[in-house]
Amino acid sequence: MTAPARSLPLMEEHPVRPWWQALRRTVSGPDFPPVRPPLERWPRLASWARPVGLLAVVGLFAATLAAETDRRLPTVVAILFAGLTVAPLLALPRRPLLAWRLTIVALLTCTFNAPPSQAWPWNPVLVLGSLLVLAVVAARVDRPVLVWVGLITMVPVVALVRPSHLVGVVLLVLTLLVLGDLVRGNRLSRRALAAQTELSEREKERRAVLEERTRIARELHDVVAHHMSMIAVQAESAPYRLADVPEPARAEFAAIAGSARDALTDMRRLLGVLRSESVGPQTAPQPGLADLPVMVDAARRAGLAVTLDAPAPAAAAPAPVGLAAYRIVQEGLANAARHAAGAAVRVTVRPGPRALTVRVENTAGTGSPRAVERGAGHGLTGMRERALALGGTFTAGPIGGGGYAVVAELPYDGEGGDG
Repeated sequence: MTAPARSLPLMEEHPVRPWWQALRRTVSGPDFPPVRPPLERWPRLASWARPVGLLAVVGLFAATLAAETDRRLPTVVAILFAGLTVAPLLALPRRPLLAWRLTIVALLTCTFNAPPSQAWPWNPVLVLGSLLVLAVVAARVDRPVLVWVGLITMVPVVALVRPSHLVGVVLLVLTLLVLGDLVRGNRLSRRALAAQTELSEREKERRAVLEERTRIARELHDVVAHHMSMIAVQAESAPYRLADVPEPARAEFAAIAGSARDALTDMRRLLGVLRSESVGPQTAPQPGLADLPVMVDAARRAGLAVTLDAPAPAAAAPAPVGLAAYRIVQEGLANAARHAAGAAVRVTVRPGPRALTVRVENTAGTGSPRAVERGAGHGLTGMRERALALGGTFTAGPIGGGGYAVVAELPYDGEGGDG
């Protein structure tokens, strides 16, 4: 018999390994490119940035060359040192870590024939450029790499700066490193907050759509269940209400009644899960176009100036169409009351040969709109979902004079679907 295999414990990563990887990246690893192009917020300045930057680098190169020449260096060496001084500035916008590596090389080599009275052996352009590169790198790299950047930068500082000025230079370098790390942390926090806010807004919109579809499904279930029940009852009672019904007709009526009840059972089984357990059974009849005058009168009593233009034949629309039209008008009046206080509202319902047109428009409000929590209103989403569920269309937008209008086309025999 073979011995049972022993489960080997997972090997924990050695604490030195991440720092060794950070050192490798600091010295020769991939860079930290910017997340977005520089000056993206200012496109006009971005078009001028490259020529102006190149002109500035040429000027710094000339100034550095003059300073190195004053040190009585050979021309070739002076040109080489001037190139090393300005090269980090060329790489800094897109490759800051490479710019820092070139800066370290320049700090270690551009030290010949420095005046004895200077606190450090570098020309002013190299000093200021090194501080700029260090600040940008500190704000771009992660913390382990930043620690190695600081330690390696201290090598030429401690080795070449005069002792009388060493403490001040070290404090300046540490200050740049800390400030850069704070800037990077703040940028990452704002980016994470923006991503979380966008995700939360999308989740709210998705939840609003799902909730509205659930309400629509419940209401359609109630409407269809009522009609299916009537079909079953009429089919079962037809042989008793009609005289001299042949036996084949009785069997046909019985089959119709059985099919209606089977369809009703399947529909209730599929859609019954949409009902919330905390909400009791809804036995009240669903509103329709015939109830629009009552709703408009209630809005008028609440102080909203509403005009209803709905001919009587519109009340004969199918129940799902009438329910959707009622809810769209209801939400349109609520939106007008919230966002256009004191405005005049006109509700128009026009029955056509194939579809019912519902329009709710309001003039510009005379009062201040009520405070509404950002992202909390989903009225337009609900109206659009109701129209699309019936295979119709929905549009909403401002109109002339500062008003607003919503228009829905609800077909009588449309079938919505997601495709």
